[in-house]
Amino acid sequence: MEKYLDAFVNAFNGTLDWTWKSIIFEVPWYTNYLWGLITISLVVWVLEIAFPWRKNQSIFRRDFWLDAFYMFFNFFMFSIVISGVYKIIGLLFGEINITAKSLAIIDISQWSPALQLFVFFIILDFVQWFTHVLLHRYKFLWNFHKVHHSVKEMGFAAHLRYHWMENILYKPLKTFGVMLIGGFEPEQAFIVHFIAIAIGHLNHSNIKITWGPLKYVFNNPVMHLYHHAYHLPEGKHGVNYGISLSLWDYIFKTNYIPEDSGTIEIGFKGDDKFPQDFIGQNTYGFVNKKK
Repeated sequence: MEKYLDAFVNAFNGTLDWTWKSIIFEVPWYTNYLWGLITISLVVWVLEIAFPWRKNQSIFRRDFWLDAFYMFFNFFMFSIVISGVYKIIGLLFGEINITAKSLAIIDISQWSPALQLFVFFIILDFVQWFTHVLLHRYKFLWNFHKVHHSVKEMGFAAHLRYHWMENILYKPLKTFGVMLIGGFEPEQAFIVHFIAIAIGHLNHSNIKITWGPLKYVFNNPVMHLYHHAYHLPEGKHGVNYGISLSLWDYIFKTNYIPEDSGTIEIGFKGDDKFPQDFIGQNTYGFVNKKK
């Protein structure tokens, strides 16, 4: 037991120390996700202000500050809290001989850096797409995912407005995806992570982007707005599940873009009764399991 307690404390302190060093610029720039997130957020926000799609939407739209808090809570505060738990889980897996390479289908560690990044990006994005489908398909998971869909005015910061329980689901599945490629994360993986943050911010932004013919490959704000549509096609749990790539939606026939005015109502049935505060939203999934 002492071994696990020490692992928890060390992981917690290590993540806390890394976050503080990020704040004061004492980590390599390419691992400084704190200031990277802030920089990407400011750039996309300026683009929203300069090129608004919904011109009547306020610069400080509804729930702007709540969503800004979610960004830092989910990306940093929760990571600090949960880091020790992940460390303990890793030790438990090690004791039953489940290692990072035990489920490997391919080992990309000897491939060229560019090919490593490409495969890493594709695998992780598909895992996230699949996980996103699950969040809509099952009521228990949907009750947590409602936090993200409670946004009533779309903007860049809505990207990271989600219930912390989604991290509990996403993290193991993303780790599983990495295990499939030899338990290996490319040295330049920071490029993939920063690209994913930028695409996610743009997809939730008040900017009209479609990417032209590349819309069949990359997700975009027009497509993602319909993911948040209040009125979905009959019989559908959701549409346009893509995270960074729209490719999976076109392959699995979950794409849906009937028009591109940007004026549709977003949310879900019953969202008028959904909690408006952070605490209420993050306890909702536990106390409203049958809804």
